[in-house]
Amino acid sequence: MGLAVACLASLAAARAAEPNPDASIKTKAVEATVLLDDQMKADPALAADCLAEGRKWIEKNAAEAAASRKQEPQLFRDGGWTFERKYSVRSVVGGHYVSIVRFDYMDTRGAHPNSDVNTILWDSTAKKRISIRPFFTETADNGPTMKAMLKDVIASLNAEKKKRDAGDTATAEWYKDLAPKLLKIGAVTLAPSTVSGKSSGLTFHYPPYAVGPYAEGEYVAFVPWEDLKSYLSPEGNAIFGGARPKGDDDGQR
Repeated sequence: MGLAVACLASLAAARAAEPNPDASIKTKAVEATVLLDDQMKADPALAADCLAEGRKWIEKNAAEAAASRKQEPQLFRDGGWTFERKYSVRSVVGGHYVSIVRFDYMDTRGAHPNSDVNTILWDSTAKKRISIRPFFTETADNGPTMKAMLKDVIASLNAEKKKRDAGDTATAEWYKDLAPKLLKIGAVTLAPSTVSGKSSGLTFHYPPYAVGPYAEGEYVAFVPWEDLKSYLSPEGNAIFGGARPKGDDDGQR
C-alpha cells in the first residue's frame, strides 16, 4: 500500500513539473497539444510562427478524429486519439540563425504509436523561415554540393547503424528515398559547435521508418563543415567553425 501511494505521488509530481501546453484541444475523440520551449518564447515572431503552425496541426487532427469517431465509434471505446507536437531550439548560430527540431507523437490506437521529426531554420533578423541555400555557392538538385552532402549523410548513417548493431539495414534499399536534393536529403539543422556562435556542420534528422525499421527509432546524421568547405559561400564561411560538442548525438532515440 505504501509503495503504491509513493508511486502515485511520484507520478503526480512528474506531471505537475511538466510545462503547460501552449495550445491544446481535448474532446471525446482526441487530446492534442503543442509545446514551445522557453528559449523560443524569447523571440515573439518565432514563437508566433510556430504556434500558428502547431494550432493548424492539432485542429486538422482533431477534425479527422471527430470524423473517424462519428463513422466508427466502436474504435474509440477505450479512449480517443493522442497527438503531441514539441518545438525545441537546437542551436543559435551567428546570433540570428535559429535551428528548431519539431517532434510529433501520434497515437491513433493502431498497432503502436508513431512519431515524426522535422526541422525549421529561422532567421531572427529577417523574421522568417529560410533554407540552408545562403550558406553554399550552389545547391542545385544533383549538383556537386548536394552529392557531397548525401555521400556524408549515408556514411554517418552507416556508422550509427554499426554502433546500434543494425548493420543489416545499412543498405541502398533503406536509403532509396534519400536523394541529392534539398527537399529529399532530410530535415536539416545547424549543429552546435565548440566555438560559441558557430556551427560545426549539418545534422539531418530522420523519424522511424525513414532510413530503417520502426524498431530502430530515429536517426541523426552529422556532416562536418570541413567536408563541405569547398562549397561554402561567404556567409557559410562566416558561420561554420569548430567541432561538434562531445555528447551532441546523445539525443538520438
